[in-house]
Parts: sequence; structure tokens; C-alpha cells
Amino acid sequence: MYAIIETGGKQVKVTEGQEIYVEKVDTDSNDSVTFENVLFVGGDDVKVGAPYVEGASVTAKVEKHGRQKKLTVFKYKPKKNYSRKQGHRQPYTKLVIDKINL
Repeated sequence: MYAIIETGGKQVKVTEGQEIYVEKVDTDSNDSVTFENVLFVGGDDVKVGAPYVEGASVTAKVEKHGRQKKLTVFKYKPKKNYSRKQGHRQPYTKLVIDKINL
């Protein structure tokens, strides 16, 4: 069984026991998180939401928080003596999916 959930403005396909990295969720480590925005539940019994599946939820355990590798943002305009260099590290949360509830 798998489900498609919505978190951080993105859609993620999850199965039970899977480890996923999502946009930062405001909880402490080793806490449990419940996602109510379930768009699709697949497997033997398929349920499609309009836009969300009623009564469906996904519970996950927060394993850790972190920041991704640094990206370099470089702006440049030729012949105008303009250049800007900036770095960015996106925060993330590592989750382990516990259960898909119907």
C-alpha cells in the first residue's frame, strides 16, 4: 500500500517503513507527525481524493533535522560591473513513515 501526501507545497509518494526528506517540519526529534492532506491511496483498494481522501492520514516519526549542501547563487551582468555571490542551505526534516491510516 502506498499514498501520495502533500507537505511543504510538494507531493510525495510514501510507503510504510520508507525514509523521506521533506521541507522542514516544526517539531522536535523523535516526535510523531500526522499528515491529513492525503491525495491518493493505492494498492488493493484505490481511493482518489477530490482534492483530499476523507478519513485518510499518514503518521510518521521525525528522525532528524538538518540542512542540505550549500548552493552558490551567482548573479552577473556583463559589461556593467555587477556581480553578486550568495550561498543558500535549505533546511530539511528526515521522516520515517510508520502507518497509512484509512
